Amino acid sequence: MNKEICIAEVRRYQPFLLSGATTILTPALLIDRERVQQNIATMLRLLSGDANRWRPHVKTAKLRYVMRVLTAAGVRQFKCATSLELRTACESGAGDVLVAYPLMGANATRVQEIAREYPNVRVSVLIENPEQIEQWRDARLGIFVDMNPGMNRTGMTDENWSGIVSLCQTMASSGLEFRGLHYYDGHMAAEPDFHQRCMAAHRGYRRLMQVVDELQHTGIPIGEVITSGTPAFPCSLSFEGFAGAQFVHRVSPGTIVYGDATSLSQLPPDYGFVPAALVLSRVVSHPAEGIVTCDAGHKSVSADAGVPTCVVMGHPELTPLSPSEEHLPLRVAGTDVPARGEFLYLLPKHICPTVNNFDHAVIVEGGKPNAVESVSARGRERPMEI
Repeated sequence: MNKEICIAEVRRYQPFLLSGATTILTPALLIDRERVQQNIATMLRLLSGDANRWRPHVKTAKLRYVMRVLTAAGVRQFKCATSLELRTACESGAGDVLVAYPLMGANATRVQEIAREYPNVRVSVLIENPEQIEQWRDARLGIFVDMNPGMNRTGMTDENWSGIVSLCQTMASSGLEFRGLHYYDGHMAAEPDFHQRCMAAHRGYRRLMQVVDELQHTGIPIGEVITSGTPAFPCSLSFEGFAGAQFVHRVSPGTIVYGDATSLSQLPPDYGFVPAALVLSRVVSHPAEGIVTCDAGHKSVSADAGVPTCVVMGHPELTPLSPSEEHLPLRVAGTDVPARGEFLYLLPKHICPTVNNFDHAVIVEGGKPNAVESVSARGRERPMEI
């Protein structure tokens, strides 16, 4: 994200200023419940009120508290990547959870254990080759075939029709439950132009539908097709091939529950999504002329998406520089220099790993801290018992 996008985001959104912040240890993760609810309501409006079409990835939400806000809004199906996220989703009222990550060895065994602990939750997993079938043969789990739409991260290439059909036939003969296709086109985020992004996404969806047609032609029913994280879900909703299909089509954006500087810049502003999670920091130093430093280094605001790591809400004159572990220097344009001890509200460039940096979140309601909740699915489960 370049400086121009950062400034545009600052001007578009207003920070939720927090009264009573002086007693809060910084850096602190703030989550505004009303804004979370607004983002959920916005997503459901775009889905014509049909919560059944949304399978959000909970790697963003992370908190049992927020997952329960989602389930209270009628969202019962989720995606996750870790066994801890799976267990947290099951504890939060989920009815259907897909572990959208390749599972091998002890990781696969652990997911089967969690599925047995929560028999009322429909747990599913991904496979991408026949060798993975054996480890699921006696498990009562749903199976999705993971397709590679060009992201080249996991999955069978979407041009390998015969391989996908053969894999599904092998599953059927093994007595496994084939639930559908998982088609995560996250690489669409690299296209900044919304129109061009949708054109590229639709080309991929046409290839996907050719695979669907081939499966149906061979007599293999498809219950569900999952596409699209945050950058591509509007393109998915406008694709005519998914309208009136014989399968359930679900989109899987998770970032939009909180929003971040990247995702908010990728979506049309008239959709109505807002920043619902910020990092509260304090200015701690004036180390040089034209530079101030706050207490939100990359152990707080994730630096995985590059520098600047965030937008300083309400301060277009401040440009975040390269962080260290605990320090975030900011360049000041002009003479209005924040005082030592002044609060800064940071909108992360990538909220998902930022949430994972914190053990707790301050829940904000009506501009005031209302509760402190654990980031329940932070990190991973204990690796083994000795």
